[in-house]
Amino acid sequence: MRLRSVVARNLRLLRQASGLSQEQLADRAGLDRNYVGKLEREENSPTVDTLESLALALQVDVERLVRRDRPVRD
Repeated sequence: MRLRSVVARNLRLLRQASGLSQEQLADRAGLDRNYVGKLEREENSPTVDTLESLALALQVDVERLVRRDRPVRD
């Protein structure tokens, strides 16, 4: 699986597990909601800074966004 696909899947799973909408996550991460949607649909690739912002907003380690196995919530 390509890393872009891994990030998209993990981002969606972690966001849903947190009970957040794309808009809520985008607000917390300081991003545009459309951009979060594009990340989840694999239309864009996030920068390292974006990964860090998303991880902080989701309250997880950045590693969870790039894991090839499914991310597990604590």
